[in-house]
This record gives sequence, structure tokens and C-alpha cells, in this order.
Amino acid sequence: MARQADLFAPGVAEAPALAGDPGDELRQRFAAYGLAALDEGDVLALVLARCLRPGADVVAAADALLARFGGIGRVLGASEADLARVIGALAAQQLGLLHALLLRALEYPLRQRPALTSTDAVRTYLRARLAASPREAFHVLFLDRRNQLLADERLGSGTIDHAPVYPREVVRRALELSASALVLAHNHPSGDPTPSPADVEMTKQVVAAARALKIVVHDHMIVGAAQVTSLRALGLM
Repeated sequence: MARQADLFAPGVAEAPALAGDPGDELRQRFAAYGLAALDEGDVLALVLARCLRPGADVVAAADALLARFGGIGRVLGASEADLARVIGALAAQQLGLLHALLLRALEYPLRQRPALTSTDAVRTYLRARLAASPREAFHVLFLDRRNQLLADERLGSGTIDHAPVYPREVVRRALELSASALVLAHNHPSGDPTPSPADVEMTKQVVAAARALKIVVHDHMIVGAAQVTSLRALGLM
């Protein structure tokens, strides 16, 4: 079990109460003008006010997170271990829970209606799920006969530019879940979602293995820093 002192990042744990605490100014601005008066760093600071030790400089902590990870999406999607190096284990755990809740909210519509009729929802979900990962991760969205989401599972993870994928494992898991269709997805930590020749070849192998068992592969989406690329839209599958 972590000691109490280990739960807070150095500097955050020992921060004295501030005169004219900038966190108080943010709370007052939010109360007076609402969310529109705050930028993403301000909102993150207000969230951290509920996670960090009383008296901690939440504005400085929010700035440190954004500087380290490069945006609110990457902050929320970062691993708890990486977050803990900046703000301590306790606050990192709370942000991890917030990200999990966000994913549940984005996943919900995919379970309630055909995924293929809500492509924007699929892209938004995949960006929240994968864009912040520092290493390649290969996911499969398993769909039922109505193209509603059965499960989203990580079936491969690897290095900064490669995640091993085994077509037979993808198909085996589809059969276990009684899935009728699949959407493949992985991220490019470089931020560039352009498919590589290896991405295209792997997609063809999964499509061929799935077709033999009458399972449809609808698409393979590659998540970059700012956008999601569809291999089907590019005519590559």
C-alpha cells in the first residue's frame, strides 16, 4: 500500500495555501459566467481541486499536465503511472476514473444503435480511447447482426510504431462473442494516421480470415493526433 506521502507529487503535496488562490478565482468565474468563461486548462484545474491536497496550486498542476502531455485529451488518456509522475498517485487515479467514465459515455450510443449509422460517434470514441497512447495498440470493435457494439477489446499492443496482430486470434475471439462483424482500429503514436503498407497487408489478412467464417470486416480505422483515417474510405480494403 502506498504511503500517504507517495500519493502526491513533489511540490504538489507540500504546496502552501496561497494568498489570492487562483483556484478561488476560477471557481468564482465559473459560478458567475459558467463553463464558457473557462478554457481547458481552467476546467482541468477545477477538477484537480477535488483531487489534490488542500492548498495545492491547482492552476500550476493543470499547466504542468498540459505541458507534459500536450492537450486535455492526451491528459485524460494518459496512463495513471505517467500522470502520477506529475500530480501524484491519488490525483492520477481520479483522472483515470474520469477517463473511464468518458469512455462509457461515448461507448453507450454504439451499443444502442448500428455503429455504421453513427460514424462520427465511432471516430470520437476511438480518439478518446486510443489517441493518447504512447505505443501502438490494436483494438477490435465486435458487432452483432444489427451492427451494434458487443465489445471493444485490445488484441495487440507493442512499440511506438508496431503492434503485433494475429488474424486467427481476431476471428477466434469474434466466434467466442458470436460477433457477425468487426471494425478494426489502431493508433499511430506519431500523430500521422496515414496507413502504412504493413497496415494494409494486415487488414487484408484479417478480412480473408474473417470472410472464411462469414464474418464481415466493415473498416479499419487508424487514430492519429487530430483525426481518424478510414481504410475503406481510402479504397484500401
